[in-house]
Amino acid sequence: MQMRVLGGTGIKVSAYCFGAMNFGSWTNTDHDDAAGIINAALDAGINFLDTADVYSAGDSERIVGKAIKGRRDEVVLATKFHGQMGEGVNRQGNSRRWIARAVEDSLQRLDTDHIDLYQIHRPDPDTDIEETLSALTDLVRAGKIRAFGSSTFPAEQIVEAHWASQKRGYERLRTEQPPYSILNRSIEAAVLPTTQRYGMGTLVWSPLSGGWLAGKYRGEVDLSTGRASMLPGMFDPTLPDNKRKVEAVEELAKIASDAGVSLTHLSMAFSVAHPGVTSSIIGPRTREQLDDLLAGAEVVLDDDTLDRIDQVVAPGTVLNAGDSHYVPREISETSLRRRPIATRSAA
Repeated sequence: MQMRVLGGTGIKVSAYCFGAMNFGSWTNTDHDDAAGIINAALDAGINFLDTADVYSAGDSERIVGKAIKGRRDEVVLATKFHGQMGEGVNRQGNSRRWIARAVEDSLQRLDTDHIDLYQIHRPDPDTDIEETLSALTDLVRAGKIRAFGSSTFPAEQIVEAHWASQKRGYERLRTEQPPYSILNRSIEAAVLPTTQRYGMGTLVWSPLSGGWLAGKYRGEVDLSTGRASMLPGMFDPTLPDNKRKVEAVEELAKIASDAGVSLTHLSMAFSVAHPGVTSSIIGPRTREQLDDLLAGAEVVLDDDTLDRIDQVVAPGTVLNAGDSHYVPREISETSLRRRPIATRSAA
């Protein structure tokens, strides 16, 4: 497994990062089986594990903690905070108040005394970025975390965070974790150039686009179960944006066949080919899925193949805008886009 440096920290991580989102009540509820899959990944050379407190309400972190018991020194351990954890209006977000509690809860579930990479799972428009950076800087200096980063932040907010760190003397964002795949290349336009400019590591998630690039939605799609039932806008093949994805997948399957690799391996190799990408997060639910992903870990795409991919999905574009997974409040909340009636111009 190829190793790469994580955002100028000197920490070396595998080009594939093992994502544990699918372990726990959301998908694989067998803790022993899940721990066995994680250990198989470690045995195969992956040393980078990523989870989040919100995954299965903490169950994923517990499974990861169980899996790495006795192997902690081998692992670069990453988790995240931000999402709602239990009841209470303040048990979420990016405030100092919540971060101080969330990190202790994650350390306990992971059964460790430190987290290598602690990530802000999403932006929080209710919290000043200085508040968040200050709290995270204190955790670094206390030895509870080694570094921190962001996830699914737009480029302008990454820049704002770096400016705030420079101005206030805080530790800075070392990583960003955005969605990225052949079907969703939007980060190539601004996020990747920004992370490269600031020397950040970039850990991309959903490299198989929720299963589209594993060929899962090439035939009949059951919209009553799994992700398709929860997010029909991303998976219903009758919708115009998803029809474009269906057509693209068929073209990509031909490219993969000509290259002598599977569609899955083509897609994973693409996700780590960009010079701005440090690691691509895989999320196998079973040992068979892990074995298939590992079998393609050494695939490298030549320029002709990458050029053909560019012709199917142009650089910097996304076929379904919903696949970007983050909509700023300024767009999602109608009231922020309209002046109060009393102050509108009569013209």
